[in-house]
Parts: sequence; structure tokens; C-alpha cells
Amino acid sequence: MKMNYFVVGTNDMDASKGFYNALFEGIGLHVISPSDRMTYWMGEGFAFASAIPFDTQPATNGNGTMVGFCVGDKAEVTRMHQLALSLGGTCEGEPNQRGPKFSAYVRDLDGNKLCLSD
Repeated sequence: MKMNYFVVGTNDMDASKGFYNALFEGIGLHVISPSDRMTYWMGEGFAFASAIPFDTQPATNGNGTMVGFCVGDKAEVTRMHQLALSLGGTCEGEPNQRGPKFSAYVRDLDGNKLCLSD
């Protein structure tokens, strides 16, 4: 079994697209916006999406919910963490060695938690 896709909620699609387009720039993801309420960033064998909830209720983040991205090496973890912060994200854990992985944690503009690791 493998992960197919992961969706985080947003209350501002334009802001979410701006954040993730800039965060993922240059790493080879293909962007697709099939509707005004959803945008996908697709890689080989997976998709990540940001969506305005289908039920039209406000998007909220789940306590304990986190999306993990393997972004390459330690330098790329550090670069993307700093980039996310410069884009308005908030720090949830500075880049550091944690167990077998070098990782950093941020929250996007809607409070969704992301892990960036080597």
C-alpha cells in the first residue's frame, strides 16, 4: 500500500496557492486547479491538495494531524523551513536531528502542520 493523496483545508484559496506555489517552486511538482475550491500539487505517485471544504463550513486544522514531506537533504529541509516562515508560515520546530531524520516543522497560513525531512 502507498499514500495516494493528502488534502489540507483552506479558507483562502488564493493565499494557500501563493504559499504552496512558492514553497514547492523548483521541486518538480505539477500544479492543477480543477475548480475554484481545490488545487493539487502532483508528484510521481502522489498528490497534495489544498481545498475549500466541500460542506462550505470553515476549514480547521486537526489537532495531531500533520503532513510529512521528504524534501531531500538537511540543507533543503533548512531552506524550505526558512522559506515557509518568510511566506507567513509559523515555526513548530526548528530544523534539527530527530531520531533517524533531520526535520523541521511549520504551520501554513491556515494552521495546517507540515513536516519537512531529509
